Amino acid sequence: MTRSPKFQPEFSRTALANIPRRWGLSWGGWFDNRHGEWWLMAQLALIAAHLLPPWPAPGAWGYAWPLPLALGGAVLFLVGLGLAAQAFWGLGSSLTPLPDPIPGAPLVVSGAYGRCRHPLYQAVLLCSLGVTLALGSLLHLALLLALCAVLGGKARREERALAALHPDYAAYRLRTPAIIPRLPWLDWRGL
Repeated sequence: MTRSPKFQPEFSRTALANIPRRWGLSWGGWFDNRHGEWWLMAQLALIAAHLLPPWPAPGAWGYAWPLPLALGGAVLFLVGLGLAAQAFWGLGSSLTPLPDPIPGAPLVVSGAYGRCRHPLYQAVLLCSLGVTLALGSLLHLALLLALCAVLGGKARREERALAALHPDYAAYRLRTPAIIPRLPWLDWRGL
């Protein structure tokens, strides 16, 4: 009796193990920020902090948090997840969690990237706003504002590198909002 070959997944374990190296992640980078690892660390810490319970609790002030706000927040969170998936798949081989782009990766300017230059960051902020509204938490509002600061800074570093790698990035930057249109820290088209 002959055995059929075992199913081989599209990505081998070796290929998956090489992804962090392809992105530029290294142990040294976590210590000296050579590829913007500290921006990533701050971003991940703030996202993880959204798992904290609401503070102060909505009932602590003597009133119940309005159900329409809570439901609206849940809807925003789900929309943010959908936008994140769209942006994630749209990047393809250009995807990296670091602000330094992958050398030789193509510049993506269509799909979600035709709407804004950093749709993954936009989706993260939308999810954070959704959590804030769903929970009615001042702590989560502070996390949202901190994410705005971190993602705005991370995007600026990313754009300096993209402009150096892609000559047509300047034109793309002028016509496309950065993260959130018309918000000064999150849209710097004219600067």
